[in-house]
Amino acid sequence: MKERIFSGMRPSGRLHLGNLLGALDNWIRLQDDYQCFFGVVDWHALTTGYEDTSDLRENVGEMVLDWLAAGIDPERSVILRQSDIKEHAELHLLLSMVTPLSWLERVPTYKEQLRELEGREIATYGFLGYPVLQAADIFMYRATRVPVGEDQLPHLELSREIARRFNNLFGPVFPEPEAILNKVTLLPGIDGRKMSKSYQNEIPLAASPEVILDRVSMMITDPARVRRNDPGHPEVCTVYSFHGVFGKETLSQLDEECRSAGIGCVQCKKNLGRLMGEFLEPIRSRREDLAADPDLVRSVLEEGASRARAVAQETMGEVREAMRL
Repeated sequence: MKERIFSGMRPSGRLHLGNLLGALDNWIRLQDDYQCFFGVVDWHALTTGYEDTSDLRENVGEMVLDWLAAGIDPERSVILRQSDIKEHAELHLLLSMVTPLSWLERVPTYKEQLRELEGREIATYGFLGYPVLQAADIFMYRATRVPVGEDQLPHLELSREIARRFNNLFGPVFPEPEAILNKVTLLPGIDGRKMSKSYQNEIPLAASPEVILDRVSMMITDPARVRRNDPGHPEVCTVYSFHGVFGKETLSQLDEECRSAGIGCVQCKKNLGRLMGEFLEPIRSRREDLAADPDLVRSVLEEGASRARAVAQETMGEVREAMRL
């Protein structure tokens, strides 16, 4: 049998280009070599967004459509909604009984997010314990591999520690998951910061050519290049960073033209908008076709839940037996 993978995303709306290059591209490739379980982790969305859940169901559907349009294949991978598999909650509860509080308090992103989201009431039990829920998600499908970025390695190491502790207490039930480091293409948002919907600096995955061009036109360029005939410094230009992904073949030529003022920023942005539009057009077109079927998302999630639940019930049967429950 192929090794299993689990990975998930919080449903926070339609995906953007950073999600594609940072995670989805890797997921799509992994489908060929692994048995993949991909979760829309709606309970995780509550850890920092429990106050307003009015868009949560809609966001789940939008995310599934984006996954399908990008290339996640429900025939080869299990696409599941976390809250459809109640066993995740049971395993989270049982794991929380054996996870020391100090392990959770030392997770780097815990204090970082408390600082970054200062003013919001997220100092909750659920927010502190969300790494245990992450571990439950992974363990539920006996995943031996988890695709992560380097910044997520501490979370995965915590999962490995929880698996070791559980296995030492009750017997060898869970494998210790290994990381598959994502090949991540980091792109900034249009304002130079990390691309994020919360910053409103993103480029939607299924954006129309007009929207792409509009977003690209707002990108920050070399602040020292005030006039058209001023020489540029492409290494500090957001537009040039994007050309490094979507226009690799002509990047050296663009570098020379920018430094010699052979091309202006307006034209450079237009060229980038065209390249990005051509790159994203197949995804946008597929998404429109998929969205035309009002029952598609429901059927994909129902089938995914059925397949995932069969594995989850087997796992929880072994967990209860090991714990003498």
